[in-house]
Amino acid sequence: MLLSVIAPCRNEAAYITPFCDSVAAQRLPPGVALEVLIADGESDDGTRERLAEFCARDARFRWLGNPGRIVSSGLNRCIEQARGEVIARLDIHSTYAPDYLAECLAALERSGADNVGGPWVAEGHTPMQRAIARAFQSRWVVGGARSRDRAYEGEVDTVYLGCWPRASFERFGGFDEQLVRNQDDEHNLRIRTAGGRIWQSARIRSAYSPRGSLRHLFHQQRQYGYWRPFVMRKHGQPGSPRQLVPALFVAALLGGALLLPWAAWPLMAVLLAYSAYLALASTLAARQGAADARVAGAWWRLPVVIATYHVGYGLGSWAGLADLLGGRRVSGASAKISR
Repeated sequence: MLLSVIAPCRNEAAYITPFCDSVAAQRLPPGVALEVLIADGESDDGTRERLAEFCARDARFRWLGNPGRIVSSGLNRCIEQARGEVIARLDIHSTYAPDYLAECLAALERSGADNVGGPWVAEGHTPMQRAIARAFQSRWVVGGARSRDRAYEGEVDTVYLGCWPRASFERFGGFDEQLVRNQDDEHNLRIRTAGGRIWQSARIRSAYSPRGSLRHLFHQQRQYGYWRPFVMRKHGQPGSPRQLVPALFVAALLGGALLLPWAAWPLMAVLLAYSAYLALASTLAARQGAADARVAGAWWRLPVVIATYHVGYGLGSWAGLADLLGGRRVSGASAKISR
């Protein structure tokens, strides 16, 4: 059996060699061979040279050009070239348990699903990154998404990264290259609406490195929010109702601000209610990580981190809707695709 690992990258000179080393060290079941395809989105920082050097040392690795430069086009280039009966996507910035791929294969066999993956677990290293990771992991911030639950085993609406039988792409198609972000959510939504199943296994273990500053977090969430209306236009529904909440919150804030010349109480009510929520959600998120004193001591960062998540995503959703209705579209050609 041949397992194809696929990964897009762009300008990842500091990470590409450790990533390749970690994939090469994966412990696979007997009888399973590995090929690794990495699509480079026209890197100009030395990534391509380091990638080519690694591929020359290990014949299992191949690099491909990705002139589209975005995640979805990179994934599709890899899928076109992949020869495996099973295809697993990996991310350059994540770290993986040594049995990550073996557990993906086991989950596919156990569940019979069309796509399997593990929980989306964030781990930070700096104080701000740890606060961002704690908010990312809290059900009180992300609306109870099962994809963030480390212990959950069962059907979900989406999973982190993914591992598919080749037949899934033949049945449901590849990734939508019109989407700079949310291409994985859209693909999983397409699978589910066509009668397929998505399965999450707690045994598939990886750790994602989140943004390290509020500015980068805001930019990331604004991009995720921006592309949500395009997914909704395509399918007539969001991936999940919780994805609409940040946009409704921002609308309430703006509505209250517009009413200020006549009445201050609507805006004050929204701000007071959200402040109470921030205090509760921050406390619960910090307590969730109380075993780590570094996280518990970062409580004061959590309110502004949580607000950055929600305001960034909500503003992005409205900007995307405005561009969609106005017939405008941002270009994905300059988007950073690796994270």
